[in-house]
Amino acid sequence: MPLIIDRQPAADTWVRVDSEEGLKQSGDLLVDFALWLEHADQLKARDGRLGVVIDGDSELDPLLSDLDRLALVAVAFPSFADGRGFSLARMLRQHHGFTGEIRAVGDVTWDRLRYMARCGINAYDVPAERYSDDMLSAFDEITVCYQGAEDDPRPIYRQS
Repeated sequence: MPLIIDRQPAADTWVRVDSEEGLKQSGDLLVDFALWLEHADQLKARDGRLGVVIDGDSELDPLLSDLDRLALVAVAFPSFADGRGFSLARMLRQHHGFTGEIRAVGDVTWDRLRYMARCGINAYDVPAERYSDDMLSAFDEITVCYQGAEDDPRPIYRQS
């Protein structure tokens, strides 16, 4: 799938792992949350960068003590109707100080890119059938935001 990082097209260097067999691979691993819970000690001891895929059902507590070891947290957006990923991203950035890459995966669409960015997401794994180079302009479509968010915590009446 095409990848956008920090509002630019990018190459994906991560290997997605969803089974124990994949844990033996070298390089940068992006593991499902269930694998993380089961094999966290083994994963933290390996070489290479580490990332975890979470979804709206994931509890952040088991990750919090290891956020400094994670280079990537991928937040799953299973459908347009499920907005829990927005809250997870904002909690990771604002409340837990995560400075690594937060990547939206799953149902990533043009009309939500700017909202995802406002919540602290800085990478987007866009389904191939939805991607176009014009998609990068989505970040600049909304120029006025009334509420504060991760990108600017000030509400509109405090902006000048």
